[in-house]
Order: sequence, then C-alpha cells, then structure tokens
Amino acid sequence: MITRILNALKSTETTKQVDESALTFARKIQGRRASAKKTAEEIKADAEAGKETVQISASQMSHDSRLDNYDKLIKLLTSIEVYAPNEADLKVAFLSALYTELKQKNAAVLAAAVPLKNARITRNDILYKDLTGLVDVASDVKTYVKSVFGLVVRNSGRLAG
Repeated sequence: MITRILNALKSTETTKQVDESALTFARKIQGRRASAKKTAEEIKADAEAGKETVQISASQMSHDSRLDNYDKLIKLLTSIEVYAPNEADLKVAFLSALYTELKQKNAAVLAAAVPLKNARITRNDILYKDLTGLVDVASDVKTYVKSVFGLVVRNSGRLAG
C-alpha cells in the first residue's frame, strides 16, 4: 500500500522535496535504510584509511514507530493539494480511517499485554516454583512410588521388581 501511495504521489505535479519527504516516511514504515549498510571490506578499508565507521541501527519497526510515521505520511499527503488519487483506498480519508483503526487495535493489544504477562507469571509459578510447583510435586510423587513399589521393568510380558 505504501508503494502505491508513493506512486500515486509521484504521478502528480509535486516538488522533488515533497517526493523525498514521502519517501523518507515510506522507508521508515517499510523498515528500509536510506543508504546501504557498509560491508566488512568497506569498514576495513575505512579503518586502514584512519576513518572510524559507526553504523547506527536505522530500524523504526516497532508498531508505535510505524504508526507514528504512517501518521506523518498522511499529514504530508493532506498538505499536498494535488494529491487526489482516483482509487478509494489511496485517498487521504481512507488512509486516516485506517490509521485510526490501526491505532485502536494497537492500543487494545497493549492493554491486553499486561494481564497476559501476569497470567503467564502465575502459570509459571503454579508449574515451576521450587518444591511446590506441579513439576516438582509430580517428580516427588514419582520418586515416592518408586520407593514403595520398586522399579518396574517390562521384560517379555512379565513384571520384575
């Protein structure tokens, strides 16, 4: 969808600066770098030339970051008078409605994350807590049964003890 938005924008009479701004937001939404990451050979060549190479992660792929960049792209499109695609799913009104829906769904996920984490902590305590967890209790029961009845081995259909 982002690629389609960019193509719809490029087909209008916008300035190069506007197109580059939209492309910046699109790259951030899609998780692409503005410039290629240097190879090991390039880093080595820079080091030999006395240049320090520092490559910082450019990823802005969290849901919050992507939503923020999508919102910025929509605001940019809103400010462009000539952006008026014929396709309904590329119009600013549709993109804004989609943004609102995605933001609500993201908020719902964030709200559900805390109870889920707490439920997992409780489950792990029930199952794995030292001495009183179900795993330790079951192991102790198994050991006790072995102590009472001995080790039972199946051999040719006979039980030996």
